[in-house]
Amino acid sequence: MTDGDDLEGGRGRATRWGAAGCTAAVAALLAGLPWAAHDRLPDRLATHWSGGSATPDDSMPLWAVSLFPAGLWLLIALALSVRRRRSRPTARPWRAIALAPTATALVGAQASLVRANLDLPDWHEARDTPLDIVLVLAATAVAGVLAWRWSTRRGTAPVPAAPGLDLPEGERLAWFSRAANPWLQLLSALTGLIAAGALVALAVGLADPTTLWLVCGCCCVTALTGAAFSSVQAKVSEAGLEVSFGPLGWPARHWSPAAIESARAEYRLPSQVGGWGYRLSGLGTTVMLRAGDCLVVRPRGGRTDFAVSVDDAERGAALLNALRQRA
Repeated sequence: MTDGDDLEGGRGRATRWGAAGCTAAVAALLAGLPWAAHDRLPDRLATHWSGGSATPDDSMPLWAVSLFPAGLWLLIALALSVRRRRSRPTARPWRAIALAPTATALVGAQASLVRANLDLPDWHEARDTPLDIVLVLAATAVAGVLAWRWSTRRGTAPVPAAPGLDLPEGERLAWFSRAANPWLQLLSALTGLIAAGALVALAVGLADPTTLWLVCGCCCVTALTGAAFSSVQAKVSEAGLEVSFGPLGWPARHWSPAAIESARAEYRLPSQVGGWGYRLSGLGTTVMLRAGDCLVVRPRGGRTDFAVSVDDAERGAALLNALRQRA
């Protein structure tokens, strides 16, 4: 083992111990907040308010209020930290993007709950404050943005590019590839049928119009979004890289050869980027429609990569590098 391997191993261990320490600290904070004020809290604490009602309709004993959110946090942290058997040994900074806002939301909700029950003789007298909800949501959004910035900053190291093709002078080549997710296409078709059925029911007056409009609107949005992002096409030509979505090729993204710093093929899994679809993670932006090879480009001047899961990604990266060098 080289000194570099020893250094990387030490950094990996330090990162794991740091993550474990942060997880334990959040769990201790969630469990300790109610106990720190137990002498100023009623025997049971109000924990739920229905709709816009100011009167609570459910409560928990002090031990449950302490242990339930802490246990939920540990379960979420464990689920996001377990490495799947098929995952390759690569960093998954998207965990920080998921865990930071989750921890902020849980701690904020726990603090708000304790504050609502503070110095009350009975939990029925607790009052929910909308301002607390707004502050918790704002803090959660800020935590998510900060985690995203920190994670993407870690991924700014240069990455090796795929070897370029030897293009004869004056020869013009193009490369096309595509990928589709049949499950998203099926979801789009089913929600489209439900939306059509809701419109028919609305036309003949079979049910309450308010409910039908809500169902129709939600299903239409889901169907259109699924149709637009259930398939992707990639094209490399002298104009650069064009990535278009859906059967109509819209929306689309385009980079000229001069706007690309490097291109490569990389094997990625949904577990590495946070799931399926159009994903934002510490690895950058990934259009993940199927596990496997992805065409990955680093825009010039950018801090993160853009990746799209398409077939024959290595050849597309090689052609793109050749066009970039020619430009």
